[in-house]
Amino acid sequence: MSEIARASIRSDSSRLDELVAVYSGDAAFRDQLDLEDGWLCRWNSTWRMGSGEVSWPVRDMAHVPVLSSRPMRGFTWRAKQRHRPGLEVMASTGRGHGFESLEEMRLLVTLDFVGASEVLSQPFRLDFGRKGGSSWHIPDYLAVIGGGMWLMDVRPMGLIKDEDALKFAAAREMAAACGWQYSVVAGWRPHVWSVLDHLSSRRRPVRDLLGMRDQLLTIIGGREGRVMTFSALADATSVPSVGRANIVRLLWQRELGVDLGSPLRDSSLIWGM
Repeated sequence: MSEIARASIRSDSSRLDELVAVYSGDAAFRDQLDLEDGWLCRWNSTWRMGSGEVSWPVRDMAHVPVLSSRPMRGFTWRAKQRHRPGLEVMASTGRGHGFESLEEMRLLVTLDFVGASEVLSQPFRLDFGRKGGSSWHIPDYLAVIGGGMWLMDVRPMGLIKDEDALKFAAAREMAAACGWQYSVVAGWRPHVWSVLDHLSSRRRPVRDLLGMRDQLLTIIGGREGRVMTFSALADATSVPSVGRANIVRLLWQRELGVDLGSPLRDSSLIWGM
């Protein structure tokens, strides 16, 4: 088996669901939802469009101008607040996106890495039926990845309560009815976030005055098996210190590959495309 084939999480081809740890315990709460005939008409989604709000039943969600919406909640800062909001500027969309916690910020960085072409924070309010009443939920993110829609909530595994799981179950049913994917991001696969955090430091566009990209791709592409250690690849460039920074940049851009399931170090194996 080749060294590339042994990689547990290939950075050059991994999908979002290979990078995060997802929660699926909401399946146990599905029977508490009102899913009797006609639920697609009874459940509603409310979106902020322009200066007002517009509601659609889940049945008509295909007609919602999703990319024209605004966040259902604002992202505010004040002294002594317990959560950590902010704006994360994504290279793939070219603008800032709101987050309410460090875990949400990490997901935005990861969405940037997998090339999400659009991300909506707090995209809509879902009003859904439950046995004996009704409830509501505002999912955390709706992303466009590879032309498909991916609805997401973010909650660390240890903080998920039964009331959260019920809301996640409702969001999953709605997403399935719309033909969207849905995930509850509850953590990270081992080492993935620490590596992505480092790679993201080189995600901004820069001028390649020394032609490092061509040097690196020529070096790695000209070797049998196309696999070298990080340090050997950097040392083979005309300016190794600059080569190191550009290896990281090309790993972020997925023009080079590494195993995200292991810490990034000098001995890490790098491969070309």
